[in-house]
Amino acid sequence: MDRVTLVEGYIDDAPVGPFDAATCLLTLHFLDPAAREDTVKAIHRRLKPGAPFVAAHGSFPQDDSRSRWIGRYEAYAVASGVDCDQAAKARAAVQAHLHTLAPETDAAVLRAGGFQGVELFFAAFTWRGWIGRA
Repeated sequence: MDRVTLVEGYIDDAPVGPFDAATCLLTLHFLDPAAREDTVKAIHRRLKPGAPFVAAHGSFPQDDSRSRWIGRYEAYAVASGVDCDQAAKARAAVQAHLHTLAPETDAAVLRAGGFQGVELFFAAFTWRGWIGRA
């Protein structure tokens, strides 16, 4: 893999670039909205113009249906073999600690971070993925 360099860590650990592409997988939902936007902007600053950025994380409606979505998350875990008590603890943790946003808000954060042509390319249950270009 002489054409790829993995830079693992927080965005501030990454060199200034410029990089050909970036991914942020299953992490942005841990950041509050302000920190999420700051992180997305910092990623954008490190990319070459037109470079792709792929982000995928938990994202589902945050309206009156939020509780149903989190309940579905728990039910899916139980149906997949997770112990009921563990699934209930996971549900409580998601409800209390994850900063999930509605999909349209997530896309707006990417655009506010400087990315163009932001498109949803993946959706599976509570997970969404977008691509945008610097």
